[in-house]
Amino acid sequence: MTQHAEREIVNLTRLCDNKGNLNPEAIGYARKPIIDSNLSGHFLRKKKWNYWCVFGEEILFSVTVCHFDYAAVCFIYFLEYETQRFFEKSVTIPLGIGSKLKMPTRVLEPLRFSNNEVNLHITHLQNQTFLNVTSSNFDNEELHAELMIHHPQDDESLNVVVPWNRQTFQFTAKHHTLPTTGMVKIGNRTFHFSAEDCFAVLDFGRGIWPREALWNWGMASQQIRDKRIGLNFGGHWTDGTGMTENAVFVNGKMTKIHEDVIFSYDRSNFMKPWYITTKFSDQVMLSFHPFFERVAQTNAKLVKSEVHQMVGYYGGQVKLDDGSTLTIHQMLGCIEEHVAKW
Repeated sequence: MTQHAEREIVNLTRLCDNKGNLNPEAIGYARKPIIDSNLSGHFLRKKKWNYWCVFGEEILFSVTVCHFDYAAVCFIYFLEYETQRFFEKSVTIPLGIGSKLKMPTRVLEPLRFSNNEVNLHITHLQNQTFLNVTSSNFDNEELHAELMIHHPQDDESLNVVVPWNRQTFQFTAKHHTLPTTGMVKIGNRTFHFSAEDCFAVLDFGRGIWPREALWNWGMASQQIRDKRIGLNFGGHWTDGTGMTENAVFVNGKMTKIHEDVIFSYDRSNFMKPWYITTKFSDQVMLSFHPFFERVAQTNAKLVKSEVHQMVGYYGGQVKLDDGSTLTIHQMLGCIEEHVAKW
């Protein structure tokens, strides 16, 4: 048994109709960010986020900006691999008032989040994203990040519309293996990023979500020998919709995996090995061995969220479109479980 192939979208398409419900023409996936997420209405159900994760040689650095109708939130965190020094700063602004935050409808449009704790500017110009973040108190030190993220012109990306029904749906864009240069300065320490070894991943999400949600996400973007390799797998939240966010990238070319994948892991101990396998075939057979666990919890009565995001190494194999098998050893990446009531 196998799942059907998903529909590929090749023209610029709006996510929503005039009533703010799902446009049936948008259901499918695209290799370029050609979905315009024109969300409207559905007060308190709209969820919007831009998440950047940059794998440096010494640190992982991440910036997230979210808007959930009732609040705007900015998360910044970093992990130094060797020492496991970790710090996360979170800023929440009720209703987003005064943050000057406007969440764009297209994937590569500018974004700005500014208040007395964090200044964040993201601009996109000529196939480059410029990510600039400053904070005067980041683990009692000053943070200044200036990163240039390159989008190779011929690279494909994963852009998927997941339909639960006409009133609840999600557009997700996952852009992988984006070569990154620049620096992150924390206190008197400066971490440099070089395009040969450092890669960014963008997770752009826009949708109308149900009150409760559970998802898994596994991803990695690294240079392995002479290839830029990206992995992207999602579980639970897409099951039964006919769509998946499963794909593998090799030097910018995407193999879209149409099968659901199963995440197997021990919820009593997230540090134990995880496994990702395709539901019906042996197309994906991966293990993940964590070395660090990030836990992010929110409990604000109406809104509850718990994330266990692991950093570690992938191993295993994936069968590609051309019939070849991609073998993976010790590939640095992340995997997570997110439970939300929002």
